[in-house]
Amino acid sequence: MSMRLIVITDTAFRPDEAEVIRILLGGGIDRVHVRKPSAAEGDLRRLLEALPAELYPQLTLHDALPLAVEYGLGGVHLNRRSPEAPEGFRGLVSRSCHTLDELAACRTEDYLFLSPLFDSISKSGYRAAFSAAQLREAAARGLLGSRVLALGGVTPERLPQVREYGFGGAALLGCIWRDTSHEGLRRTLSALHGYANENE
Repeated sequence: MSMRLIVITDTAFRPDEAEVIRILLGGGIDRVHVRKPSAAEGDLRRLLEALPAELYPQLTLHDALPLAVEYGLGGVHLNRRSPEAPEGFRGLVSRSCHTLDELAACRTEDYLFLSPLFDSISKSGYRAAFSAAQLREAAARGLLGSRVLALGGVTPERLPQVREYGFGGAALLGCIWRDTSHEGLRRTLSALHGYANENE
C-alpha cells in the first residue's frame, strides 16, 4: 500500500505560499494542512482565495474551522484551540497525538498524527519522543497502521523507517519549507516519492 504524504504549512504566511501549495498537490502530495495558529481570518481567506477551488477537497484547516464549511474544504484538524468539527462539516477529521495512550483513545478521527517521531527540523530543541522499541510495541498492539501518520523530523530518507515502524504515511513540514524554489520543490518531491515507494 502506498504511503500517504501530507504537508503542513509554516505558521507564518509566505508570498509564494499559494503557488507552493499548488505545486505540492500537483506533484503527488495527498493533502496540505493549513496551520496558522495566530492568523487573522481575513489572511486565511486571502490564502484560500489565491488557490483554485478544485484543490479545496485536498486542504485541511487547523484554525477558523467554520471556513472549511464555507469554502467546501476537505478536512479539519482538531486541537485545543478547535476541539470539535464545525456544524455542517462533512469531510475528513484529523488530530495530533503526542503519546501512545492518546493515540489509543482517539477512535473516531479519520487519521491521526503521532509526534514528534524524530528530532524536529523546524522547532529547535523539539526531540524525538519515542524509541524504536516503543514504536514496534505500539505496532504489535495495533496502535499504528494506515490511519496513523508520523510527524516530526521526517525527511525523504526516513520514509522507509517510518513504513517499517508500521505508519500509514508521514506529515512533512521542515523538509518542504526550507527550499521552496521550483527546483528545490522538484528535488524534494522526487526524493519523497522515491523513498516512499522503495521496496513496494
